[in-house]
Amino acid sequence: MTATIIYGNQLAETLRVEMKEEIVNLKRKGIDPKLTVVLIGDHPASKSYVSGKQKAADYIGMDSELIQLPAETTEAELLSLIDQLNQDPAVDGILVQLPLPDHINEQLVIEAINPSKDVDGFHPINIGKMMTNQDTFLPCTPYGILTMLKLNDIDIAGKHAVVIGRSNIVGKPIGQLLLNENATVTYCHSKTANMKELVQLADIVIVAVGRARMIDGSYIKKGATVIDVGINRLDDGTLTGDVDFDSVKEQASYLTPVPKGVGPMTITMLLKNTIKAAINHAQK
Repeated sequence: MTATIIYGNQLAETLRVEMKEEIVNLKRKGIDPKLTVVLIGDHPASKSYVSGKQKAADYIGMDSELIQLPAETTEAELLSLIDQLNQDPAVDGILVQLPLPDHINEQLVIEAINPSKDVDGFHPINIGKMMTNQDTFLPCTPYGILTMLKLNDIDIAGKHAVVIGRSNIVGKPIGQLLLNENATVTYCHSKTANMKELVQLADIVIVAVGRARMIDGSYIKKGATVIDVGINRLDDGTLTGDVDFDSVKEQASYLTPVPKGVGPMTITMLLKNTIKAAINHAQK
């Protein structure tokens, strides 16, 4: 067996073509979705992510705005800007690019964004709605993973899913989304004593730990689906995931690559959330 490779970039392209048409139809009805991204400082990875988001927004015809502030911007100044954006009826989605400088409280900033404009899906109100399986903005990377599984007709209900990693951005929410889809979910993390044995029982494995090629084929049950969320840069400059691609592809039935896997889907779900926010605002 060699795994079917799930190319997130191809799925993302298909979804963006559909969203491009949706934007045209919304504008005919007087609904013009707008995403505002706030970037503090000049962190290279953050600048790259923001550039990717803007290009994707431009591609589908969505109005996007970048507000770039110096690294020394105070917490009070940032919170004041968020308050202005919350009150601006033209802005449907607000995204403050993380990580933030050390002198700014990240959680305080997340909680300052109006939940109706929280297109990253990180506000505690939106997280609470996700936990209780209510309609809300889902965190973009977990939302992208769930969409990849569904578009490939991968069964979730009744399956055993193992999530390796417990971050608030990926690990915890993807486990909850899979639980909402009736999977049985096990979380593994740095304190898990028998990780390999648990992963070997999984029908679906989600890996999001930030350690290059940590999971090899010996962890994977024959025929499992493996989603690699990690992005690690090696000494030679190449990118690799948390999964040892070559050995895992001989065990798995489905496998995502790095790059061209989960990443493009994350940005696509951000756009989808912003369209949803614009429609919600228009209905009020």
